[in-house]
Amino acid sequence: MGSYKTLLQQLEDSEALVDLAQEAKDLSLAQEIGEQISQLTLALQKAELKTLLSGLEDKSNAIVSINPGAGGTESQDWAAMLFRMYTRWAQNRGYNVKLLDYQSAEDAGIKGATFIVEGPYAYGYLKGETGVHRLVRISPFDAAKRRHTSFASVFVYPEVEEAIEVDIKEKDLKIETYRASGPGGQHVNVTDSAVRITHLPTGIVVQCQNERSQLRNREMAMKVLKARLFELKKKEKEKEKEALEKNKKEIAWGSQIRSYVLHPYRLAKDHRTGVERGNADGVLDGDLDPFIEGYLLWARGEKYNTRPHHSQGASKGGRERGAEEKTQGR
Repeated sequence: MGSYKTLLQQLEDSEALVDLAQEAKDLSLAQEIGEQISQLTLALQKAELKTLLSGLEDKSNAIVSINPGAGGTESQDWAAMLFRMYTRWAQNRGYNVKLLDYQSAEDAGIKGATFIVEGPYAYGYLKGETGVHRLVRISPFDAAKRRHTSFASVFVYPEVEEAIEVDIKEKDLKIETYRASGPGGQHVNVTDSAVRITHLPTGIVVQCQNERSQLRNREMAMKVLKARLFELKKKEKEKEKEALEKNKKEIAWGSQIRSYVLHPYRLAKDHRTGVERGNADGVLDGDLDPFIEGYLLWARGEKYNTRPHHSQGASKGGRERGAEEKTQGR
């Protein structure tokens, strides 16, 4: 209700300024009027975006898991870049990022990372990021400076509230403890308290090594397992729906949802929604909002690029290069 009143007040202020300019025949107010209308348009878009977040779990915190695909160091480095992209996005929005598991790779990058993004509607905003992400670049690890394509998977789950019942039987769990691995410092505590839990009926494996005690690591690992089982159960119930079958196809390994091209041009493009940005470096630095809004509109049957936006999409040349990239396949 407060948001509605604020928008209404902004509209009334803009109308009053237009009336004043007309009465005084003062063209110097045109720029100020234009700026107010732009601000009002952006505020309306943000308010409309909130209406798209009406799912049962959309208000929840988000549990994000990132894993490299095949390709060794290349994919591991790409997974680390995605980890940075999502944490930067979260921090820019004022969300808190709680690291659960971070496994550094030997040469560069990561073998995997799991973290919680804590804040209002974190899951609602990030749920569309689930899928395979593709990077095309000149490899910094290739002495011949050849172009490489790397893949990494992202999975996003809602953090399940304690009040929600998820049936987990103790006999279905294989619980292992081990010494945490990694460089230490900000990412991991090198202790004997790391915990890995395997849910035998589903094969789901979760682990946590960032807490200081084995008990806390077990609690956090169980929280992640509960979230994943809840999401699995929800998807099984919706299995027969056509929309879910489409999404299942899109998140299959080898069928990327988004490409980030850094050579021979720069372009980030979502293959589901058609949203693209020529500033791929900015996207990798956390500028994900156009893709997030594009997904939410696409899921509701609307197109992002048919609406006016403050930040313009990629140029015609960028779109043409995107079409060229699809035909190249790399």
